[in-house]
Amino acid sequence: MRAAVFRQLGEPLTVEDVPEPEPAPGDLVLEVKSCGICGSDLHVSDVPPGLPPGTVMGHEFAGEVVEVGPEAPGGWKVGDRACSLPFIGCGRCAACLGGDGTACAGIQATGLGQIPGAYAERVRVGGLETLRLPDSVDFEQGATVEPLAVGLHAVRKSGLAPGANVLVIGAGPIGLATTLWARFFGARSVAVSEKAAGRLDLAARFGATHGIDASKDMPSVVFQRETGASPDVIFECVGVPGLLQECIMMAPARSKIVVVGVCMQPDTIFPGMAILKELSLDFVIAYRRDDFVFTLDMLDAERIDSKPMITDRVGLDGFAEAFEALKKPTTQCKVLLQP
Repeated sequence: MRAAVFRQLGEPLTVEDVPEPEPAPGDLVLEVKSCGICGSDLHVSDVPPGLPPGTVMGHEFAGEVVEVGPEAPGGWKVGDRACSLPFIGCGRCAACLGGDGTACAGIQATGLGQIPGAYAERVRVGGLETLRLPDSVDFEQGATVEPLAVGLHAVRKSGLAPGANVLVIGAGPIGLATTLWARFFGARSVAVSEKAAGRLDLAARFGATHGIDASKDMPSVVFQRETGASPDVIFECVGVPGLLQECIMMAPARSKIVVVGVCMQPDTIFPGMAILKELSLDFVIAYRRDDFVFTLDMLDAERIDSKPMITDRVGLDGFAEAFEALKKPTTQCKVLLQP
């Protein structure tokens, strides 16, 4: 089968013929219908230590079951439509059985050098980690469940109270997902800070009450001016060195910073400032299975809509170019591979 393959830091992906996935007991194989490009994939393709040469990335995907391995749980059959959490756990530990597979000691991640990912025609997934798509949720929406679940997990972890004032740094897919869920759970004001004008327009469609042009304005100043308040929670959804310290400087006393963006480089903060302000600092990663389930339920009920974040679709032949272009986005937000 064909797949987009990582070979070397700083080099474009190459489309190659790779071995077909084979399901182990308990596994499924999906024919990939849509797979989103994630910001973390853009980072690891450029920043040391990178990934093992030959890695097939891609962990935001939906597809159709084409093979069911022996002992696969859930009554899966060929032709079922599905999305999947992008890892396979041991299936036996308390974390796996409790729906918190990212805490499994034996976890194998999809698209990060262990299990080949979904920048390919087909992908192996775990039967325990895979969920059926409701009839009303198409494959494109199915590919957005993963980033939506990241935002949902971050907002849940924040303990966001109804009526809270929220500042979101970054209007990429994760920032948009965080914005959506913050409004969904009752935030009074959600201001989004972003340098790309097109993404600020998208933020408004995802529930942002205010947009801040980070290329020329100080987010904390604009937030105070526009909302008449200070943020109770700041979500850092970019992940670049120096930004966490900027959040500490902006945050008012006794507020909370939730770090959602994955910074792949060493960073420095000044803890004294955070101490003087008595800030709460939470780091979050990924999601639980019930974050996927809730996201699918809300898409099915049409209480949320992820379609506006999808700006581009591309096949394997144009994928390497689209992947490189997304490292310096202009109008792009969520780019979907449709192999």
